Amino acid sequence: MTELQADSTNVHEEVVPTEPLKAETPAKVKHPYEVLQQLPADATPAQQDSAIQSVFHVENTHLSTRPDTLHLPGHDKGKSAKDISLPQYYKQNFFSNDSMYHPELDGGRYGVAGDPVPYTIRGDNTITALLLGCFVLALIAFSKSRRFLFRQTKNFFYEPRTLTTEFSETTNELRFQSFLVLQTCLLFAIVSFLYTQDCVADTFILSSQYQLVAIFFGVFVGYYALKMLIYWFVNSVFFGKKKSTRWLKSFLFITSFEGVALFPLVMLQSYFDLSIQNAVFYVAFVIVLVKLLLLYKSYVVFFGHKTFFLQIILYFCALEIMPLLSLWGVLVMIVDYLKIMNVRMLPN
Repeated sequence: MTELQADSTNVHEEVVPTEPLKAETPAKVKHPYEVLQQLPADATPAQQDSAIQSVFHVENTHLSTRPDTLHLPGHDKGKSAKDISLPQYYKQNFFSNDSMYHPELDGGRYGVAGDPVPYTIRGDNTITALLLGCFVLALIAFSKSRRFLFRQTKNFFYEPRTLTTEFSETTNELRFQSFLVLQTCLLFAIVSFLYTQDCVADTFILSSQYQLVAIFFGVFVGYYALKMLIYWFVNSVFFGKKKSTRWLKSFLFITSFEGVALFPLVMLQSYFDLSIQNAVFYVAFVIVLVKLLLLYKSYVVFFGHKTFFLQIILYFCALEIMPLLSLWGVLVMIVDYLKIMNVRMLPN
């Protein structure tokens, strides 16, 4: 009995396996909004500022010593603001012999950040070289194709009664006329780009300004190519192939004249700061003059001396006015799609 009591008094300590301590999770960083929500509603701005400073400790800002690599396309890489070389008379000053003067120590950045220079065609070497090349090639072509130009001008304003004498263009003359048509498309593209940059927007989702000029150039090339196809189809069906061929020659001639008339405008607007209002007035005058000349030529070629005024108006509106309005709509859609909208947040 005593043995049982002695056994019952023995306490057996069980070894409980200890679990590894979990790493303490860092305290969640509060948002300034959460800190301000804990304050009473009538807390003063000074109390709110003290509460913010008690949670968020302001540390010293260390500026980077690396050179600035952000630069505009077409410009050199940026240099460090400390990488400057001053003349000797700038290094010597009133405090040069003072023991507290230590110019070798870093004193921070020099100056302030400047705004980048906006893009202009005047400072663009590629566009300048392209315009200069067009001017030189046009002079060479004019000097070698003077007879062709005189003959085209005479045939445009003087319509022979008999169609037995027709002159066929040579290969060089066709190349010259094609070059003038492409020059017209290029000049219209540059004028559209300048108008867009001044009146619509100056930043786009494109990586280069050349891409926007190239898009405008492609639109105008497609516009004139589509017009020639429509002219050839409609005129061949209703008036015959001979009259259609004569009309296409006149159309190419007047399109070339349109480019020659636009060249002084592009030069004045790009390099002599011609106002956009005067440029728009000049372009409108050239377009109206060209449309009147085409109306006169269509009357002479297709309708002769017959008084079919209603047919002439319908023909002119369908093949001249409607394509022009469609071109304007396409350009507006392209610019609206490519431009970057600057949204200004209004206060509540």
